[in-house]
Amino acid sequence: MVYKQLKDVCKINMGQSPESSSYNESGDGIPFFQGNADFGERYPVTRVWCNSPKKTAESGDILISVRAPIGALNYAKEKCCIGRGLAAITPDKEQVSSDFIFWMLKGKNEELNRKGTGSTFKAIGRKALEEIVVPDISFSKQKLYADNLEKTYSIIQMRKQELQTLDDLIKARFVEMFGDPNDTKAQSNNRYKIGELCDVTKLAGFEFTEYINYQDSGEIIMLRGLNCKKGKLVLDNVKYIDKETSLKLPRSRLYYGDILMTYAGTIGDVAMVDEDDKYHLAPNVAKISIVEKEKVNPIFLIHLFMYSHDYIMTFASQVAQASINMQKIRDFEYIIPYMDEQMKFADFVQEVDKSKVVVQKALDEI
Repeated sequence: MVYKQLKDVCKINMGQSPESSSYNESGDGIPFFQGNADFGERYPVTRVWCNSPKKTAESGDILISVRAPIGALNYAKEKCCIGRGLAAITPDKEQVSSDFIFWMLKGKNEELNRKGTGSTFKAIGRKALEEIVVPDISFSKQKLYADNLEKTYSIIQMRKQELQTLDDLIKARFVEMFGDPNDTKAQSNNRYKIGELCDVTKLAGFEFTEYINYQDSGEIIMLRGLNCKKGKLVLDNVKYIDKETSLKLPRSRLYYGDILMTYAGTIGDVAMVDEDDKYHLAPNVAKISIVEKEKVNPIFLIHLFMYSHDYIMTFASQVAQASINMQKIRDFEYIIPYMDEQMKFADFVQEVDKSKVVVQKALDEI
Protein backbone atom coordinates (compact mmCIF):
# COMPACT_ATOMS: atom_id res chain seq x y z
CA MET A 1 0.00 0.00 0.00
CA VAL A 2 1.14 3.54 -0.76
CA TYR A 3 1.33 6.02 2.14
CA LYS A 4 1.62 9.77 2.46
CA GLN A 5 2.51 11.86 5.47
CA LEU A 6 -0.13 13.83 7.31
CA LYS A 7 1.55 17.11 6.33
CA ASP A 8 0.99 16.20 2.65
CA VAL A 9 -2.79 15.87 3.01
CA CYS A 10 -3.62 18.24 5.88
CA LYS A 11 -2.74 21.69 7.15
CA ILE A 12 -1.40 21.48 10.73
CA ASN A 13 -1.80 24.51 12.97
CA MET A 14 -0.16 24.31 16.39
CA GLY A 15 -1.94 26.21 19.16
CA GLN A 16 -0.50 29.14 21.09
CA SER A 17 -1.72 30.66 24.32
CA PRO A 18 -3.05 34.23 23.99
CA GLU A 19 -2.39 36.95 26.56
CA SER A 20 -4.13 36.16 29.83
CA SER A 21 -5.77 39.59 29.75
CA SER A 22 -7.76 38.47 26.71
CA TYR A 23 -9.45 35.57 28.55
CA ASN A 24 -13.00 36.15 29.77
CA GLU A 25 -16.11 34.27 30.80
CA SER A 26 -18.56 36.88 29.52
CA GLY A 27 -18.69 35.77 25.89
CA ASP A 28 -16.44 38.52 24.52
CA GLY A 29 -14.65 37.24 21.43
CA ILE A 30 -14.50 33.64 20.20
CA PRO A 31 -14.48 30.37 22.20
CA PHE A 32 -11.06 29.55 23.66
CA PHE A 33 -9.99 25.95 24.16
CA GLN A 34 -6.76 25.28 26.01
CA GLY A 35 -6.57 21.50 25.85
CA ASN A 36 -8.17 18.13 26.41
CA ALA A 37 -10.00 19.34 29.55
CA ASP A 38 -12.31 21.37 27.29
CA PHE A 39 -13.27 18.37 25.13
CA GLY A 40 -16.71 16.84 25.05
CA GLU A 41 -17.85 13.60 23.46
CA ARG A 42 -17.43 14.99 19.93
CA TYR A 43 -17.26 18.78 20.27
CA PRO A 44 -15.51 20.95 22.89
CA VAL A 45 -17.48 22.68 25.64
CA THR A 46 -17.10 26.46 25.72
CA ARG A 47 -16.29 27.86 29.17
CA VAL A 48 -13.91 30.69 28.26
CA TRP A 49 -13.73 33.21 25.41
CA CYS A 50 -10.83 35.17 23.94
CA ASN A 51 -10.99 38.61 22.30
CA SER A 52 -7.40 38.62 21.04
CA PRO A 53 -6.49 35.13 19.80
CA LYS A 54 -3.03 34.23 18.48
CA LYS A 55 -3.95 30.91 16.86
CA THR A 56 -7.38 29.85 15.64
CA ALA A 57 -9.15 26.81 14.23
CA GLU A 58 -12.04 26.93 11.79
CA SER A 59 -15.39 25.15 11.89
CA GLY A 60 -14.90 21.50 10.86
CA ASP A 61 -11.21 21.37 11.79
CA ILE A 62 -10.05 18.36 13.80
CA LEU A 63 -8.72 19.37 17.21
CA ILE A 64 -6.09 17.08 18.72
CA SER A 65 -4.55 17.24 22.19
CA VAL A 66 -0.77 17.52 21.97
CA ARG A 67 -0.13 17.57 25.74
CA ALA A 68 -0.96 14.84 28.23
CA PRO A 69 -3.23 13.13 27.59
CA ILE A 70 -1.90 13.12 24.03
CA GLY A 71 -4.18 12.18 21.13
CA ALA A 72 -7.68 13.07 22.37
CA LEU A 73 -9.84 14.30 19.48
CA ASN A 74 -12.77 16.65 18.91
CA TYR A 75 -14.21 18.59 16.00
CA ALA A 76 -14.35 22.39 16.06
CA LYS A 77 -17.98 23.40 15.55
CA GLU A 78 -17.13 27.09 15.03
CA LYS A 79 -14.15 29.38 14.70
CA CYS A 80 -12.21 29.21 17.97
CA CYS A 81 -8.95 30.16 19.66
CA ILE A 82 -6.63 27.23 20.44
CA GLY A 83 -4.06 27.19 23.23
CA ARG A 84 -0.74 25.37 23.25
CA GLY A 85 -2.33 22.13 24.43
CA LEU A 86 -4.05 21.69 21.07
CA ALA A 87 -3.37 21.56 17.37
CA ALA A 88 -5.90 22.07 14.59
CA ILE A 89 -5.81 19.77 11.58
CA THR A 90 -7.50 20.91 8.35
CA PRO A 91 -7.80 18.07 5.81
CA ASP A 92 -7.23 18.84 2.13
CA LYS A 93 -10.66 17.77 0.90
CA GLU A 94 -9.34 17.10 -2.59
CA GLN A 95 -7.24 14.27 -1.15
CA VAL A 96 -8.86 13.03 2.07
CA SER A 97 -12.15 13.17 3.93
CA SER A 98 -12.32 14.70 7.42
CA ASP A 99 -14.05 11.63 8.87
CA PHE A 100 -11.36 9.31 7.53
CA ILE A 101 -8.58 11.47 9.03
CA PHE A 102 -10.46 11.68 12.34
CA TRP A 103 -10.73 7.90 12.69
CA MET A 104 -7.21 7.34 11.36
CA LEU A 105 -5.86 9.65 14.08
CA LYS A 106 -7.81 7.73 16.72
CA GLY A 107 -5.89 4.67 15.60
CA LYS A 108 -2.59 6.53 16.07
CA ASN A 109 -3.13 7.26 19.78
CA GLU A 110 -0.53 4.80 21.12
CA GLU A 111 1.99 5.80 18.46
CA LEU A 112 1.66 9.47 19.35
CA ASN A 113 1.97 8.81 23.08
CA ARG A 114 5.19 6.86 22.49
CA LYS A 115 6.59 9.97 20.80
CA GLY A 116 5.70 12.20 23.75
CA THR A 117 8.58 13.90 25.55
CA GLY A 118 8.86 15.81 28.82
CA SER A 119 9.62 14.90 32.42
CA THR A 120 6.44 16.26 34.01
CA PHE A 121 3.83 16.29 31.25
CA LYS A 122 4.35 14.40 28.01
CA ALA A 123 3.84 16.44 24.85
CA ILE A 124 4.35 16.15 21.10
CA GLY A 125 5.37 18.83 18.62
CA ARG A 126 4.56 19.60 15.01
CA LYS A 127 7.07 17.05 13.66
CA ALA A 128 5.34 14.12 15.37
CA LEU A 129 2.07 15.10 13.71
CA GLU A 130 3.57 15.84 10.31
CA GLU A 131 5.20 12.40 10.10
CA ILE A 132 2.02 10.40 10.74
CA VAL A 133 1.54 8.10 7.75
CA VAL A 134 -1.80 8.14 5.97
CA PRO A 135 -2.92 5.36 3.59
CA ASP A 136 -3.32 6.73 0.05
CA ILE A 137 -6.67 5.14 -0.79
CA SER A 138 -9.71 6.13 -2.81
CA PHE A 139 -12.49 8.33 -1.43
CA SER A 140 -14.91 5.40 -1.67
CA LYS A 141 -12.71 3.28 0.62
CA GLN A 142 -12.15 6.21 2.97
CA LYS A 143 -15.91 6.62 3.28
CA LEU A 144 -16.49 2.90 3.77
CA TYR A 145 -13.93 2.62 6.57
CA ALA A 146 -15.05 5.82 8.30
CA ASP A 147 -18.72 4.82 8.09
CA ASN A 148 -18.01 1.39 9.57
CA LEU A 149 -16.06 2.89 12.46
CA GLU A 150 -18.75 5.52 13.06
CA LYS A 151 -21.41 2.79 13.30
CA THR A 152 -19.23 0.79 15.68
CA TYR A 153 -18.62 3.89 17.78
CA SER A 154 -22.38 4.57 17.96
CA ILE A 155 -23.03 1.05 19.26
CA ILE A 156 -20.23 1.43 21.84
CA GLN A 157 -21.78 4.69 23.05
CA MET A 158 -25.18 3.03 23.27
CA ARG A 159 -23.77 0.20 25.42
CA LYS A 160 -21.99 2.69 27.67
CA GLN A 161 -25.27 4.58 28.07
CA GLU A 162 -27.01 1.34 29.05
CA LEU A 163 -24.40 0.81 31.77
CA GLN A 164 -24.87 4.38 32.98
CA THR A 165 -28.64 3.91 33.05
CA LEU A 166 -28.24 0.81 35.23
CA ASP A 167 -25.91 2.72 37.57
CA ASP A 168 -28.48 5.52 37.77
CA LEU A 169 -31.16 2.95 38.59
CA ILE A 170 -29.14 1.69 41.57
CA LYS A 171 -28.58 5.22 42.84
CA ALA A 172 -32.27 6.06 42.48
CA ARG A 173 -33.18 2.95 44.46
CA PHE A 174 -30.68 3.88 47.19
CA VAL A 175 -32.09 7.39 47.58
CA GLU A 176 -35.65 6.05 47.50
CA MET A 177 -34.89 3.63 50.35
CA PHE A 178 -32.46 5.66 52.48
CA GLY A 179 -32.58 9.31 51.41
CA ASP A 180 -29.67 11.55 50.45
CA PRO A 181 -26.54 10.54 52.44
CA ASN A 182 -25.17 14.08 52.02
CA ASP A 183 -28.01 15.40 54.19
CA THR A 184 -26.32 15.85 57.56
CA LYS A 185 -29.46 17.30 59.17
CA ALA A 186 -31.55 14.13 58.92
CA GLN A 187 -32.41 12.75 62.35
CA SER A 188 -32.26 9.09 63.37
CA ASN A 189 -31.39 6.94 66.37
CA ASN A 190 -29.36 4.74 64.00
CA ARG A 191 -26.55 7.26 63.52
CA TYR A 192 -23.03 5.85 63.73
CA LYS A 193 -19.50 6.98 63.10
CA ILE A 194 -17.60 4.77 60.67
CA GLY A 195 -15.00 4.16 63.36
CA GLU A 196 -17.69 2.51 65.52
CA LEU A 197 -18.44 -0.04 62.81
CA CYS A 198 -15.18 -0.47 60.91
CA ASP A 199 -11.43 -0.68 61.28
CA VAL A 200 -9.78 2.07 59.18
CA THR A 201 -6.08 1.65 58.34
CA LYS A 202 -3.47 2.49 55.72
CA LEU A 203 -0.08 1.20 54.66
CA ALA A 204 2.56 2.97 56.76
CA GLY A 205 5.26 4.95 54.99
CA PHE A 206 8.11 2.87 56.39
CA GLU A 207 6.43 -0.32 55.22
CA PHE A 208 6.23 1.07 51.71
CA THR A 209 9.87 2.17 51.53
CA GLU A 210 11.18 -1.00 53.21
CA TYR A 211 9.20 -3.70 51.48
CA ILE A 212 7.41 -2.57 48.33
CA ASN A 213 9.05 -3.28 45.01
CA TYR A 214 6.44 -3.12 42.29
CA GLN A 215 6.61 -5.71 39.54
CA ASP A 216 4.83 -6.06 36.21
CA SER A 217 3.78 -9.63 37.02
CA GLY A 218 3.42 -11.75 40.12
CA GLU A 219 1.04 -13.46 42.51
CA ILE A 220 -0.36 -10.52 44.49
CA ILE A 221 -1.96 -7.38 43.00
CA MET A 222 -1.21 -4.10 44.78
CA LEU A 223 -4.38 -2.02 44.62
CA ARG A 224 -3.61 1.66 44.05
CA GLY A 225 -5.87 4.66 43.82
CA LEU A 226 -6.25 4.38 40.05
CA ASN A 227 -7.70 0.88 40.57
CA CYS A 228 -10.70 2.30 42.50
CA LYS A 229 -13.49 3.73 40.34
CA LYS A 230 -17.24 4.03 40.90
CA GLY A 231 -17.29 1.33 43.55
CA LYS A 232 -15.53 -1.26 41.39
CA LEU A 233 -12.00 -2.53 41.01
CA VAL A 234 -10.46 -1.46 37.70
CA LEU A 235 -7.70 -3.95 36.89
CA ASP A 236 -6.44 -2.83 33.47
CA ASN A 237 -3.40 -1.07 34.97
CA VAL A 238 -2.04 -3.03 37.90
CA LYS A 239 1.26 -3.67 39.66
CA TYR A 240 2.25 -6.79 41.59
CA ILE A 241 4.36 -7.95 44.51
CA ASP A 242 5.59 -11.46 45.17
CA LYS A 243 4.21 -13.78 47.85
CA GLU A 244 7.27 -13.37 50.07
CA THR A 245 6.84 -9.59 50.17
CA SER A 246 3.14 -9.91 50.89
CA LEU A 247 3.87 -11.95 54.02
CA LYS A 248 5.88 -9.00 55.41
CA LEU A 249 2.82 -6.73 55.07
CA PRO A 250 0.05 -8.44 57.06
CA ARG A 251 -1.77 -5.15 57.80
CA SER A 252 -2.19 -4.42 54.11
CA ARG A 253 -3.70 -7.80 53.27
CA LEU A 254 -7.20 -7.50 51.80
CA TYR A 255 -10.26 -9.72 52.13
CA TYR A 256 -13.69 -9.94 50.56
CA GLY A 257 -15.87 -7.03 51.64
CA ASP A 258 -13.00 -4.67 52.51
CA ILE A 259 -13.65 -1.22 51.10
CA LEU A 260 -10.85 0.90 49.66
CA MET A 261 -10.95 4.71 49.60
CA THR A 262 -8.42 7.14 48.14
CA TYR A 263 -7.44 9.77 50.69
CA ALA A 264 -4.79 11.98 49.01
CA GLY A 265 -4.89 13.95 45.78
CA THR A 266 -8.07 12.46 44.40
CA ILE A 267 -10.31 11.89 47.41
CA GLY A 268 -13.20 9.51 47.87
CA ASP A 269 -12.78 7.11 44.95
CA VAL A 270 -13.90 3.76 46.34
CA ALA A 271 -13.98 0.08 45.46
CA MET A 272 -14.90 -3.16 47.21
CA VAL A 273 -12.57 -6.15 47.35
CA ASP A 274 -14.26 -9.11 45.68
CA GLU A 275 -11.90 -11.96 46.60
CA ASP A 276 -9.70 -13.16 49.48
CA ASP A 277 -5.92 -13.50 49.31
CA LYS A 278 -5.54 -11.88 45.89
CA TYR A 279 -4.84 -8.23 46.71
CA HIS A 280 -2.76 -6.00 48.96
CA LEU A 281 -3.11 -2.35 49.82
CA ALA A 282 -0.88 0.30 48.23
CA PRO A 283 -0.09 3.74 49.70
CA ASN A 284 -2.63 6.61 49.38
CA VAL A 285 -5.51 4.17 49.77
CA ALA A 286 -7.35 3.55 53.05
CA LYS A 287 -8.66 0.12 53.99
CA ILE A 288 -12.09 0.13 55.64
CA SER A 289 -12.82 -3.31 57.11
CA ILE A 290 -16.24 -3.94 58.61
CA VAL A 291 -16.02 -5.13 62.22
CA GLU A 292 -19.70 -4.91 63.24
CA LYS A 293 -20.89 -7.26 60.51
CA GLU A 294 -24.33 -7.65 62.05
CA LYS A 295 -24.90 -3.90 61.64
CA VAL A 296 -23.59 -3.05 58.18
CA ASN A 297 -23.44 -4.78 54.81
CA PRO A 298 -20.43 -4.06 52.53
CA ILE A 299 -22.57 -3.56 49.39
CA PHE A 300 -24.68 -1.01 51.24
CA LEU A 301 -21.58 0.69 52.66
CA ILE A 302 -19.76 1.03 49.35
CA HIS A 303 -22.79 2.76 47.83
CA LEU A 304 -23.17 4.95 50.89
CA PHE A 305 -19.63 6.23 50.29
CA MET A 306 -20.19 6.57 46.53
CA TYR A 307 -23.28 8.73 46.95
CA SER A 308 -21.94 10.92 49.77
CA HIS A 309 -18.90 12.39 48.04
CA ASP A 310 -19.96 15.97 48.83
CA TYR A 311 -20.14 15.11 52.52
CA ILE A 312 -16.77 13.32 52.41
CA MET A 313 -15.11 16.36 50.85
CA THR A 314 -16.13 18.52 53.83
CA PHE A 315 -13.49 16.60 55.82
CA ALA A 316 -10.69 17.27 53.31
CA SER A 317 -7.67 19.37 54.15
CA GLN A 318 -6.45 21.63 51.34
CA VAL A 319 -2.89 22.19 52.59
CA ALA A 320 -0.41 21.40 49.74
CA GLN A 321 -2.78 18.82 48.22
CA ALA A 322 -6.25 17.69 49.22
CA SER A 323 -6.19 14.85 51.73
CA ILE A 324 -8.12 13.15 54.52
CA ASN A 325 -6.44 11.39 57.43
CA MET A 326 -7.60 8.11 58.90
CA GLN A 327 -9.19 9.71 61.97
CA LYS A 328 -11.39 11.89 59.80
CA ILE A 329 -12.58 8.81 57.90
CA ARG A 330 -13.40 7.22 61.26
CA ASP A 331 -15.38 10.36 62.09
CA PHE A 332 -17.66 10.10 59.04
CA GLU A 333 -21.13 9.90 60.57
CA TYR A 334 -24.07 8.31 58.79
CA ILE A 335 -27.55 6.99 59.39
CA ILE A 336 -27.18 3.20 59.15
CA PRO A 337 -30.54 1.51 58.46
CA TYR A 338 -31.47 -1.86 59.89
CA MET A 339 -29.79 -4.85 58.32
CA ASP A 340 -32.93 -6.22 56.66
CA GLU A 341 -33.25 -2.97 54.65
CA GLN A 342 -29.58 -3.07 53.74
CA MET A 343 -29.96 -6.65 52.53
CA LYS A 344 -32.96 -5.73 50.35
CA PHE A 345 -30.82 -3.07 48.70
CA ALA A 346 -27.84 -5.44 48.33
CA ASP A 347 -30.09 -8.03 46.65
CA PHE A 348 -31.36 -5.36 44.26
CA VAL A 349 -27.78 -4.33 43.40
CA GLN A 350 -26.78 -7.91 42.70
CA GLU A 351 -29.74 -8.38 40.34
CA VAL A 352 -28.91 -5.19 38.44
CA ASP A 353 -25.25 -6.22 38.32
CA LYS A 354 -26.28 -9.36 36.41
CA SER A 355 -27.71 -7.11 33.69
CA LYS A 356 -24.55 -5.00 33.75
CA VAL A 357 -22.41 -8.11 33.17
CA VAL A 358 -24.42 -8.90 30.03
CA VAL A 359 -24.08 -5.34 28.70
CA GLN A 360 -20.38 -5.17 29.58
CA LYS A 361 -19.73 -8.44 27.75
CA ALA A 362 -21.43 -7.04 24.65
CA LEU A 363 -19.38 -3.86 24.95
CA ASP A 364 -16.13 -5.80 25.31
CA GLU A 365 -16.97 -7.84 22.19
CA ILE A 366 -17.63 -4.68 20.20
